[in-house]
Amino acid sequence: MRISIRNSDRADSARLVGESRKGFVLVEVIVAMVILAIAVSSLAALMYSVSQSGMIATGNAYRNGVLMHEVNRLEGVPYDSIPVGTSSIVVSTAPYKHTRVITVAEPVAAVVKTVKIVITPLNTKLRSDTVSFTRTRSRTSKALCKTCPQG
Repeated sequence: MRISIRNSDRADSARLVGESRKGFVLVEVIVAMVILAIAVSSLAALMYSVSQSGMIATGNAYRNGVLMHEVNRLEGVPYDSIPVGTSSIVVSTAPYKHTRVITVAEPVAAVVKTVKIVITPLNTKLRSDTVSFTRTRSRTSKALCKTCPQG
């Protein structure tokens, strides 16, 4: 027994498959676009996180630089030139806008001064920092002084 398929039957079946395939291709494209959108949005979240971390690291570097500058400045100033009291400075210029509060106390008269520096960034995403140190009056040596009374 022999089954013969006519060419017109083949053409009809190919046409039916082609027509049903058109809608399926559209669904495939939509699914691919959704998958691509999910991948791109996860990369965008990652980029946002990395940029925030970079901004915080940069702010910390500026804050540490300001603290080091103030400590070095106050360590280099003569003891008697450091006024007792509190001073506040607002720096409103880029790249690091901040408030600097310097408090100098003299708990033991004319011998020791405690210095406290507080740096508070104006950007609320960055944290403030504090450093404290003690300055003492330097002792002068009379060993090399020939006119000083020995005692």
